[in-house]
Amino acid sequence: MADHITVRKSAGTWSVRAGGAVLGESSEALELVEGDYPPVIYFPRDDIAMAFLDKTDKSTHCPHKGDATYFSVVTKSTTLKDVAWSYETPKEGVARIKDHLAFYTTGDVTVEEI
Repeated sequence: MADHITVRKSAGTWSVRAGGAVLGESSEALELVEGDYPPVIYFPRDDIAMAFLDKTDKSTHCPHKGDATYFSVVTKSTTLKDVAWSYETPKEGVARIKDHLAFYTTGDVTVEEI
C-alpha cells in the first residue's frame, strides 16, 4: 500500500442519503484516508440499496488504488450522475475496499455518522 493511504473500520454507524432518500446505513463502513485529503467513507455494497444505483461508463485510474467504476443514483425526480464509485479490483494495499462504495457529498448526497 502507498505509505500515504490508510484504511480502517470506521467507528459508529454511517448513513448515505440521496435526493432525500436513505440509500443505506452501515456499522461496517470503512474509512480511507489518503494524504491530506479528507477521510472518505466506503459502504459495504450489502448495506446499500443497489436498486437505486446504475453503473455508468465512467472510469478513472488511481496509481495507488486501481481503476474506479462509477454509479449514478436514480431518484423519483432526477438522476444524480456519477456520484458513487467503487474499486472492483483494488490494488493489494487497499484490498479491504473491494465490494464497497463511496459517494461524492454534493448538495444532493450526504454521508453522515448517525
